[in-house]
This record gives sequence, C-alpha cells and structure tokens, in this order.
Amino acid sequence: MSVKSVAENLPPISTLLKIKNGVNGINFMIKSFNKKSFSLVLSGGGALGIAHLGVVHDLECHNVVPSEIIGTSMGSIIGACIAIGMKEKEIFALFDEFSNVFNWIKFSFSGNSIIKSEKIEAILNNIFSDKKMKNTLIPLKVIATNTLNGELRVFDADDDIYIKDALLASMAIPGIFEEKEIDGVLYSDGFLCENLGINQASFEDILAVDVLGKNSFSQEMPSNFLKTSNVLEMFEKSMRILMYNQTKVSLKNSQKSIYLIEPNTQDYKTFHFHKYTEIREVGLGLCYHLLK
Repeated sequence: MSVKSVAENLPPISTLLKIKNGVNGINFMIKSFNKKSFSLVLSGGGALGIAHLGVVHDLECHNVVPSEIIGTSMGSIIGACIAIGMKEKEIFALFDEFSNVFNWIKFSFSGNSIIKSEKIEAILNNIFSDKKMKNTLIPLKVIATNTLNGELRVFDADDDIYIKDALLASMAIPGIFEEKEIDGVLYSDGFLCENLGINQASFEDILAVDVLGKNSFSQEMPSNFLKTSNVLEMFEKSMRILMYNQTKVSLKNSQKSIYLIEPNTQDYKTFHFHKYTEIREVGLGLCYHLLK
C-alpha cells in the first residue's frame, strides 16, 4: 500500500503532501492522474460533501477525467452528476436549491425516519430522469447498505435500476431519511459499511476525497454555554471519528496506490447546506500539485 495524503488547504508542498513508504509523490501523481486510468472515490458526509466540488473543479480545469467514479451518500450524488456529463458549475448550482432545506425536507409522522424522501426524489428525478446505472458516460458505482442484514451493496452498470433509486438508497441515513426499497430489499446509507469506497475501485491508482477524514473534527472538546449544544456537537464529532477510523482500516488493508485528499471541514456541520459556497472552497487547490 502507498498513501499520499493532503493535510489541509495550505499552499507549500511540504505542508500539502505527506509521503509514505518512500514514494515520490510528485512523480506518482503526474504519472497516475495525467496519463493513466484511475478511480475517483468520493466519501459521504452530508453538506460536507460539497467540498468534493472544489476538487472536481480543479480536475476539470486541467481536463483530468476519472476512468470510474465510486461514491457513498453525498459523494454518490455528486459522482453520479459527473458520471452523466454534468460540469462542476452545473452541479454547484444545484446546491442553491438544497441551501433552503424546506425545498427538499418533508417531515414524516410514521415509519422509521423523520424525513420522507419524496421531495428529494423529485429533485433527483429532474436531474437523472429515466437514466439507469448503465447509461452513464463514466462508469459509476454507488455504495449502499442492506438494512436488514447489514451487508454492503454496490450498485453498478450490471444492475438494471435507475440512478436516482441507487442514490436514494446510498443517502438514506437510518432514522433520518426513509429506507429505499429496490427489488424487494430495503437499503440504507452506504456509510454504515464503507464511507470511502476505495475497496470497490477497479483501478490500481485511486484519487480518494474524504470529507470525514482527520481534518473533519477538532482535537478540542466543545465548550458552548448550552449543554444541549455540547451534547449535539459531541454526537456529531463521535460519528466523524467513527467514519475516520473505519476508513483508516480500509486504507491500511489496501494494496493499491491511493492519493488521499482530506479537506478541512471541521468548522462545518453535516447539515450546513446554506454554507455551500464556503464548503466548496475548502476543496479548492488541494490537488494543485497533482495537476502541475
């Protein structure tokens, strides 16, 4: 395994790159992403996933196109948009609608979740219409979790299902969004199994963007005046740490060449869709040296 890690959005290469196993990071990046096939892996993370767009913007500016895209939850939505040929500017414009939560939230008073998915489904339908997983320009893999047995499920071109259905499955956070039924099986958010889907990559070289990595949580305890705020912050921090450690295990066990980008998202919450402009910016410039 070789992992190259971008620490945070700072310009000096000595700060940006952490090279492991004695690999020359610059040569690796130029060789892998400007000349060879590679997998683009986008993590889940709610509103934090908007930071993916900063990275996508930089790739697009240098005409670097992935050979396949693998996404979990919000990463699957952005990945699917790229896979059908949408430009980063078009995808970013969609979040103007998402910035007003009442455009896509409808509360549920029955079942196992607090939010019904029909408004989100309508938005996804406007984007993807009747396109199926096999109808993408770039091969797409969407990660979800079988709600009943807890097993990983990866939807791809071999599945005769609509893209919008796979996305609704991948983003169905248990208790928050209602489960998605596909072919008689109930699915929930893919983060329960694999928030950063590097294990699903078909190619040796991987560009992975993890918005719930080590730069997603502060090393300080919350200190708000209200105990309720502290409790909520601790819960969210705990979930981020859980995702971070889940991904660390996957990285440790992988035998592939992975360039890992971890945007600094610790100042934002997973529900901060109204801060979509700011969150996108934390992803900008992180793969600059990859593209030189």
